[in-house]
Amino acid sequence: MIKQRELEAFDAFMRLGNMKGAGELLGLSQPAISRLLVTFEAQIGFALFVRKRNRLTPTPEALQYHQTVQRTLAALRDAEEEAVAIANKKTGHLVIAAQPVFCDTFLLDAVAIFREKHPGVSVKLVDVGLEEMTRMLAERTCDMALGITLDAEAFGATATTLARCEACCILPIDHPLNETDVLPLPRLRQETFIDLSLGSPLRTRVDFLMQTIDVKREIAAEMRNLRGVVKLVEMGMGLAIVDPVACRLLDPDKAVTRPLLPSISWEIAQFVPRDRQISAVGQAFLEVIRTEIDLLKEQKLVV
Repeated sequence: MIKQRELEAFDAFMRLGNMKGAGELLGLSQPAISRLLVTFEAQIGFALFVRKRNRLTPTPEALQYHQTVQRTLAALRDAEEEAVAIANKKTGHLVIAAQPVFCDTFLLDAVAIFREKHPGVSVKLVDVGLEEMTRMLAERTCDMALGITLDAEAFGATATTLARCEACCILPIDHPLNETDVLPLPRLRQETFIDLSLGSPLRTRVDFLMQTIDVKREIAAEMRNLRGVVKLVEMGMGLAIVDPVACRLLDPDKAVTRPLLPSISWEIAQFVPRDRQISAVGQAFLEVIRTEIDLLKEQKLVV
């Protein structure tokens, strides 16, 4: 079997033209270079050199084969550099599936912070609903996912709870209900809503609770994007029941938040495809996410 050191000795000799230069380049003695070349030539099955008066002259076949050896050594160097980069979390690619509420808020900060620390790692953030998120986990097309549970269990994934939170109501700054510290759901009977799109876990829970107290809501607009829901509330088009991290999107001069009664609570969870180990760069990204979650806890948006 051809050894890397033999390839290096052949390459050094071909580039420098003599044993002395090849030995100095590789940190070996001239006899050591000679032995490597003899062994190398015996293994490949054709003559590399014409030997005359203790001088080696490369054959045409050696000149041709040297091109292949150079490519091989370059590939080995690339492989070594890639291994070092992976070990030091300097290269890689992550696919993160996340529900829209997180893509609109703390995940943006998490990606920016992560990329600053690991500029060689690309991050693909995929905005998905719960159904699409579970499909990506089941098909192993994402490295990890972030979602709200609301008692929904992702198929084919292992879930880790990161925090617990409760929905809140956001209202235009001049809304009459702003005078109430806590909003009982029946008080919202006559209100106009800006809502998340059908299929959202939070929307599903809110619809169910409203039905149990016989409240038929008037929905002025529906959006998949939480940032858009907040903006419409700030414009005075209605109120909305949202994830508490939406408070990070609010302009306090245009809208306020109020807790609800009864509360609507859920867990923020990290999902990983079952039987799949997270890479080193994936672990590094999770560390950044946990730091962002801790910041949300400090801001008392989650617990």
